[in-house]
Amino acid sequence: MGTFSTYDGTKLAYHGPAGDDPLVCLPGGPMQASSYLAGLPLEDAIRLDLRGTGESGEAPAETYRADRQVDDVEALRQQLGLDAMRLLGHSAGATLALLYATRHPNRVKELVLVAPSPRPVGIDVTDLDRREIALRRDEEPWFAEAIKGFEEIWAGNMTPEAFAKIAPFWHGRWDDAARALDDHPRNAEAAQQFYADGAFDPEQVRAQLKTLDAPTLLLAGEVDVALPPRCAQEYAELFPGARFVVQPGAGHFPWLDDPEAFAATVQRIP
Repeated sequence: MGTFSTYDGTKLAYHGPAGDDPLVCLPGGPMQASSYLAGLPLEDAIRLDLRGTGESGEAPAETYRADRQVDDVEALRQQLGLDAMRLLGHSAGATLALLYATRHPNRVKELVLVAPSPRPVGIDVTDLDRREIALRRDEEPWFAEAIKGFEEIWAGNMTPEAFAKIAPFWHGRWDDAARALDDHPRNAEAAQQFYADGAFDPEQVRAQLKTLDAPTLLLAGEVDVALPPRCAQEYAELFPGARFVVQPGAGHFPWLDDPEAFAATVQRIP
């Protein structure tokens, strides 16, 4: 583990080998400890613990907003001594990766978006989109109970119990490894601030992506209810020449469902 002080003095931690050309990985959640990315089958991955998560220090609540953490990513680049870096963002971490890339386009050598949140680009994933994906899993042994959670949520009953029921839908395989990942800690207070008003303007982000010339990969899971493939393809089309891959049988954490397929895809950029 390495540590450094970012622009406001907050102590941040990162994990992984500091080689000459690492893949800097930003965790989702939002605001989950980056240790859930420890299983990425990528030898050159460096994980950043976002402020207030993992081994990084706590910070004022207003600094947890996504756009205000862009300077933390830039501070990590400087700490690693990189002129430009390869950047991977998963889920909400892809939001931070996008905001960094649009603010510092010359500092991004490659951009990898894994099951990215559609929020920064204003793509609407509807209940019908999610239902279509969910109903494909009707032969799974856990389906009957898990779909009840979705029915409750779609009816407006967004309780913690309902969200707990749908946990299997986030994974291509609901096994012990998936259960362990699903139970990973996050900073709930910071998560509430991450997407606070003013974090980004989706129309502005979409316009900036049109001129982003870094080689870009958008990797989606075939059965991901957070970003179904149809929506993921719309997302990929916002980039000039992005490579778009749907990993068969994968959910929101595709490296867990098929590590070899995930690694082969990520290592083939562009």
